[in-house]
Amino acid sequence: MELRNKKPALLLIDIQKAFLDENYWGKRNNKNAEKTSGIILKRWRELNLPVFHIRHSSVNPNSTLHLSNAGFQFNDYVLPQNEEYIITKNVNSAFIGTDLKERLETQKINTLMILGISTDHCVSTTTRMAGNFGFETYVISDATATFDRTGINGEKYDAELLHLTALASLNNEFAAVWDSEKLLTEL
Repeated sequence: MELRNKKPALLLIDIQKAFLDENYWGKRNNKNAEKTSGIILKRWRELNLPVFHIRHSSVNPNSTLHLSNAGFQFNDYVLPQNEEYIITKNVNSAFIGTDLKERLETQKINTLMILGISTDHCVSTTTRMAGNFGFETYVISDATATFDRTGINGEKYDAELLHLTALASLNNEFAAVWDSEKLLTEL
């Protein structure tokens, strides 16, 4: 069965301008994630499939993701259009404190394609919940990205390593991890 016939929805998680600021967030991997997301979104729209734009609204007024800052805005590659859904959250999961699950259930959507930022935070948390809720879930590896992190003992972890380990933790447990080429072929 073609993927488009499985009632899929596209979830674009936190693809916001704030994540272009490596001075604030640190060194990032996969700097083409937004562009790749835009390519997927374009194809999704051509097929007239449901799109959900998820954005993070930080409660910290100093955060680049606070609604008073320019970083709160969606990245230009994935600007919402027409009747596409916009869901605003202020925690890591797109399901907590939002009506996302209800909207998906109302539309009888059972398959989710997840892309966005950051792989090991909001993408991972939303993916884990989606899998636990019983959605057939896919994460698109080259349409996600993360940042370097500092460990509990001050050690530095490279963004690419964190990205790959986050995807490995999700794969075959909470979701299938595909790249954009496979996704576009399966549509």
